[in-house]
Amino acid sequence: MSGLGPTIANILVTGSVYTLIAIGLTMVYGMLRILHIAHAGVYAVGAMVGLFVFNAFPVGFWPAALAAVVASGLLGVLIYHLAYRWVLSAPRGTPLIVSIGIFIALQALMEQPFLVGPTTQSFDAGVDLPAFDAGGAFQLTPVQLAIVLAASTCGLAVWYVLNRTVLGLSWRALSEDQNMARSLGVSTGRAVSLNMFLGSAMAGLAGVLIAVYQNGVNAHMGEVVAYKAFVVVVLGGLGSVGGAAVAAFILAAVEILISTYLGSLFPRDAIGFAVLILILLFMPRGLLGKSLD
Repeated sequence: MSGLGPTIANILVTGSVYTLIAIGLTMVYGMLRILHIAHAGVYAVGAMVGLFVFNAFPVGFWPAALAAVVASGLLGVLIYHLAYRWVLSAPRGTPLIVSIGIFIALQALMEQPFLVGPTTQSFDAGVDLPAFDAGGAFQLTPVQLAIVLAASTCGLAVWYVLNRTVLGLSWRALSEDQNMARSLGVSTGRAVSLNMFLGSAMAGLAGVLIAVYQNGVNAHMGEVVAYKAFVVVVLGGLGSVGGAAVAAFILAAVEILISTYLGSLFPRDAIGFAVLILILLFMPRGLLGKSLD
């Protein structure tokens, strides 16, 4: 079992990262029917804010992570009010183009010397958690443990909000029929803003955790994340939060197992594209959701 330990730990950590990013992306699609590519830019901004607060103030990692979460959530709300709300009734391609434009603009902004700049900035922060040993089966470093705990906590929180609160009921109603939901008194602006805030906050949390895990913040760190999150969302079924969580770990397992045993034949980042092609060919509805049609 010891030989499989690092592989299991890698799958847990990678799947947790994909879960944090993809659940937020799924929430936005379920509400607005927009493929929110700019979500990957919010992820990178979260890492940048966390780095800035950590370096500028002697507050430690967790307050810096909290600042990243809040800033990312507010950025998501800003994107909705300044951009998405004006193109919701436009043809489907229009919001997608707007989202891609926002993503590119965020990257260009982060490249400026007064922010991240064109090179990778070190994020050498300690996470105040113990290492985890699963009875010798596998081990997690403090940062890895923080990623797994963050994904588990956020996943449970989203499930609770969706299934046990009035806000979750309003989200489900708006995802089914916005006009009917409005006629029944659902406040669309408030519900969508909270949806964007929570989903974007999760992306920011993923960004700052990965930045510490990889010890680096880069203006383009969201590029690979953008397509992998899309793979997870399509595999899970567009609009299905539960499906996204399951799909995140499926993609992580497929990537890591293939790259571990067949790495010389299949580069890891190419595996996600291959999975996406197979999904669109044979499972266009994903695991638990709807197709792109």
